[in-house]
Amino acid sequence: MISMAKIDDIEDWLIGQALGSPDMATMFAEMCERLRKCDIPVDRAMMAWTTLHPLIEAEVVIWESGSELQHDLIAHADEETEEWLNSPVRSVLVNKEPRFRRRLTNANAPQEFPLLASLSKAGYTDYLVLPTGFKLPATNEDYPTTGIIVSWATCHATGFSDEALSAIEYIQKRLALAARATIESQISRTIAETYLGKNAGNKVLNGQIRHGDGETIDAVIYFSDMRQSTAIAEQLGPDAYLTWLNTFFEATAGSILDNEGEVLDFIGDAVLGVFPTDTLGLERAVELAVEAADETRRRLAAINDDPATMLPMKAGVALSVGSVMFGNIGVAHRLTFSVIGQTVHAAARVESLTKTAGSDVLVTEDVARYCGSRARLVGSFELSGFTDPQPLFALDG
Repeated sequence: MISMAKIDDIEDWLIGQALGSPDMATMFAEMCERLRKCDIPVDRAMMAWTTLHPLIEAEVVIWESGSELQHDLIAHADEETEEWLNSPVRSVLVNKEPRFRRRLTNANAPQEFPLLASLSKAGYTDYLVLPTGFKLPATNEDYPTTGIIVSWATCHATGFSDEALSAIEYIQKRLALAARATIESQISRTIAETYLGKNAGNKVLNGQIRHGDGETIDAVIYFSDMRQSTAIAEQLGPDAYLTWLNTFFEATAGSILDNEGEVLDFIGDAVLGVFPTDTLGLERAVELAVEAADETRRRLAAINDDPATMLPMKAGVALSVGSVMFGNIGVAHRLTFSVIGQTVHAAARVESLTKTAGSDVLVTEDVARYCGSRARLVGSFELSGFTDPQPLFALDG
C-alpha cells in the first residue's frame, strides 16, 4: 500500500526545491530515491528537457538504482543518433502522444523500439513515458512542445500497479513545476552571461540594472580590430561576411575567453575585452592578456594557412592597463553594461597605430614592464587624454 502522506512529503520537498536553486540532475535523482522509499518500484528513470543556450540544445539525466547518475548535454551541432531516432521518447515528442506504456513481460506486447528489448533483457518488466509540457524559450523547431519528458521503468514482477502509476503522474506534475522554475532561472542566467559577459551578467542579475549603476575597477584592456573589413564585406556579400566575421571573433574574442578574460562588447568588427586586476592581480592579468594576444596571432595564422581561406584575415591588437568605469551606460530604457574611460580610449587609439607602427600587437608602458625582452619600444605617440606623448611597445615573438 502506497502512503499518500509520504507522497505529500515528496510534494512539499519539490515545492521547496522550486523556491531554491537546485541542480536539476541531483534533484531528479533524490526524487527517485524518495519514491522508492514510498514503495513505488522505480528502478530506472530518465528526464530530458530543452533549454535556450548558444551551445546546448537539451539536457538528459538518467538515474538507475545502484548506478552512477548520468547527465548528458546535447549540443546543437550533435547529429541525431540511431538510438535517439529509434527511441520511444522521441516518438512521444514527435507524435504528441500523452503517454506511452509497454508491459515488457507480456509476450504479445509490441517491442517496436530497440530500447524496450534491451530493458526486457536486463530484467525490467514495465516501461512508461510521460511528457509534461510547459512554455519555455527553445531553439529546436523539430519538437513543437517544451517542458520535461520522463521515462519510468521497474523490475517489479507485476510491473507498475494502478496505484503506483497514479502516484507517478501526480508527482511528475510537481516535478515539472520545480523543473520549470529552475530551467527558467538557468535560461535567464545564460542569456545575461551570453549577451553581457559572465561578470557583467552576474551584476545585472544581482540588481545593478538602473541607469548609472557602476563602479571603478582596475583592468587590462584588450582591443582588437579587423583589417580591411569594409573591402572584405563588399567582396564577400552579407551572408558570407557574417560567417567570416564570426570566424574572426572565434580568433579574437575566443582567445580572451579561453584566457580568463571577459568580452564586454563587439563594436562592428572590433572586440573589447577586459582582464580585471582586482580579482586576478596586475601581473597575472597582464600575463593572461598577453597570452590572449598571442593566441589571437596563432589562430589567425592557422586560418590563413588553411587552403580554403580565400582572403587573408588580419587584425591589430592593443593592450592597456588602468582604471575604467564598469557599469550601465545608455538611456533608462535601453542600457548596455560596459567599460568606459581613458584606458579604453587609449587602447582603441593604440590599436589604430598598429597599422603604421610595424607590429600587429602594441602595448602601453604599464603592460610592457611585465613583458620582459619581448617588449620592443617603437616610439612615443600622441594619445587622447594624455598631455605628453606616450611610449608604445611592440610585442615580439
